Amino acid sequence: MDVDHPESDQRWNAAARSETEAERLDRNWSNLLQELRVTQTGVQLLTGFLLTLPFQNRFTTLSSELRAVYLATVICSLAATVLLVAPVGMHRLLFRRHKLRPLVAIAHRFAFCGLLLLGAALTGVAIVVFGTVLGEDAGVLAGIVTAAVMLAAWVAFPLWMRRLDS
Repeated sequence: MDVDHPESDQRWNAAARSETEAERLDRNWSNLLQELRVTQTGVQLLTGFLLTLPFQNRFTTLSSELRAVYLATVICSLAATVLLVAPVGMHRLLFRRHKLRPLVAIAHRFAFCGLLLLGAALTGVAIVVFGTVLGEDAGVLAGIVTAAVMLAAWVAFPLWMRRLDS
């Protein structure tokens, strides 16, 4: 039994979609690539933006706390970029090697971890920007709100939707 797709899912796919396991893997890979296309551009732009900030004049006015948040944000953004782009490199190395099942499974995990790191980076950006413009208390509040909204939209709501199907 495939861990990522319980037996009941496999039966449903075979009955409802009339697709083989290979067709399901192709569809899952295609869907994953579409999702990655959406996130890759955003995370790459965010990372590029973050990497330019230390070269701005006002950067030197950041408190040591906001600089620490900034560095943690850069680390999260860089790691998200690596994880969200990695499936492309993996595919190139595994192309024509009949490794679609493990590729889809690991790319799924990389994408999920990349999204979580992107959420952490966006939270850090909110803290740094609001902290710089309105003060550190406003930055912390903005970070909390950003994290809560992302966790609700990206994790809690989809998990709730999963339970409706159970």
